[in-house]
Amino acid sequence: MPEDITDVAAPKASFGKQQLIATVLTLVILVIVFAVVIPQFGNYDQAWSAIQTMKLWHLGLIALATVAMIVIYVYPYLAALPGIRYWPAFVVRQTSFMISNVIPGGGAWGLAVQYAMLSSYGVGPASTTATIGITSVWNSFVTLALPVFALVGLVLVGEGTVEAGISAAVALAIVGVGVVVFAVILRSESAARNIGRRLGSIANRLVGLVKKDADIDIESMIVDFRSSIVDVVKDRWLQITVANLGQQLAQFSLLYLAIVALQGGFDGPITLFHALAAFAFGRLATFVPIPPGGLGTTDAIITGMLTGFGLPSSDALAATMVWRAATYFPQVIIGVVTFLFWRRHEATRAA
Repeated sequence: MPEDITDVAAPKASFGKQQLIATVLTLVILVIVFAVVIPQFGNYDQAWSAIQTMKLWHLGLIALATVAMIVIYVYPYLAALPGIRYWPAFVVRQTSFMISNVIPGGGAWGLAVQYAMLSSYGVGPASTTATIGITSVWNSFVTLALPVFALVGLVLVGEGTVEAGISAAVALAIVGVGVVVFAVILRSESAARNIGRRLGSIANRLVGLVKKDADIDIESMIVDFRSSIVDVVKDRWLQITVANLGQQLAQFSLLYLAIVALQGGFDGPITLFHALAAFAFGRLATFVPIPPGGLGTTDAIITGMLTGFGLPSSDALAATMVWRAATYFPQVIIGVVTFLFWRRHEATRAA
């Protein structure tokens, strides 16, 4: 396991007023999305009927892809935390998924549990902070880059509009700037301090419009974050990139397999890039912590975009339902099991 050079305090989570508000907002949003918004795109009964027409071998492929996705989901941790074995990483990742995607505003709870679990496996707070930081940053970069790849793909195959081409160019420039800035921060501490100082100045000016004497020390945050991840990133940036890209593409494969099964082949109205665009733009909803994991909001975006691309509404909703069932429920159930396993393991070790 990696040695920890600095002492980093693990975050603590508690159920309070913010958690209660997040829970109420989540329930309201879920009711609106599933009872009002999604039915505008398709009928649940017709979607279920469409799912029942899927052939057995299609369902078998989706089941195999689900297993592969669960296996691949662990690899971002293996890439970002040298020395950890597969099983401890599996337990931590699946438990974290369950907490973050079930509990409203469960990000703080998920972080606290990851610190506790990794500590029990011999990983110190500094290494845990670096691992969570690396996986979070790379996951965000991939989530932002996938819509760009989808738009570029649509334009290249002649299925995109002029507006889509302009949007792709603008989005590509934004993502490119973000990657360059991140690379500069990693390159040297002085550059990190300079960028942090400039960002802090901008942030304090904006916050100062509302609150006087604002003092946000972004410089220290960026420098501390850089020092915690720079060594691992320099040595393993390629493995980290491949692992995080593979994780999201594994999730996308489930949606695409469902679409192919429902439209009767690869030559239907939805091409690979259509499906990728619907998935990629739907994934952007995961940046909003309420509801957890983009539950409902991501589904509505995917269903709406597939319908807009020409897939019958019932098939679009059916594909989204299959995708959600395959990517959500198995990992939630596994997460409950891994959490109970870990608690029992800890109780046995304490005894």
